[in-house]
Amino acid sequence: VGCDRSKNLVDICGEKHFQAFICDALSVPIRSGSCDACISIAVIHHFSTAERRLATLRELARLLRPGGTALIYVWAMEQEYKNQKSKYLKEKNDSKNKDKEMHTGTAQRPLSDQGPDNSSQDSAWSDQLLKDLKDESCSAKPLADFRLPVHTNRTSFHSQDLLVPWHLKGGTKKKEESVDTVLVPGGSKESQELSPVFHRYYHVFCEGELEAVCRSLDCVRVQKSYYDQGNWCVILEKL
Repeated sequence: VGCDRSKNLVDICGEKHFQAFICDALSVPIRSGSCDACISIAVIHHFSTAERRLATLRELARLLRPGGTALIYVWAMEQEYKNQKSKYLKEKNDSKNKDKEMHTGTAQRPLSDQGPDNSSQDSAWSDQLLKDLKDESCSAKPLADFRLPVHTNRTSFHSQDLLVPWHLKGGTKKKEESVDTVLVPGGSKESQELSPVFHRYYHVFCEGELEAVCRSLDCVRVQKSYYDQGNWCVILEKL
């Protein structure tokens, strides 16, 4: 059974005769302890506060039966690890032409949920965790004035909290749309059309960060923690 926040993606699953439904990762309408295994790939790094990321992991653990396992993948701050570049960085040359259209600089937009949360325990814990993670191995720059940098595609990360440009290909920008546009390369000038660019929020994880969040939950134990092609990965077992 699959679930996603996007109706369009869930519809695609339905067309392929898979079982899928729309929901939020913070509140999954499945009975507690009813799943043998859960998979969360490239989801948790889209939540903009430590409290929400912790709550998502707690919800994932709730779904598992005792002895059940969960596999979690998040984007890593370290795209070059043990002198090896990730596939994400290696593909830079292949997408060189597209990268020229990526925007750089700073986006002047606030994080609406950056302020304090009602959950004082989670907030205090997350503050301590962030302090513990500010070691020399993580060269993340702190946020200033709530402004988020816009990442340049296929390059190393310079901030843990950032916006990544996503190009909606094949669409022509309408006058009333307030999104950035780029010229998509390819073919003659006549075949080129303006494509809107949307900025998606990411929190990229430093080494040990995902594992530390998981270990803060007393209902699971970390079976394995590892690095895989620019991602930090954890396998959990429900106690």
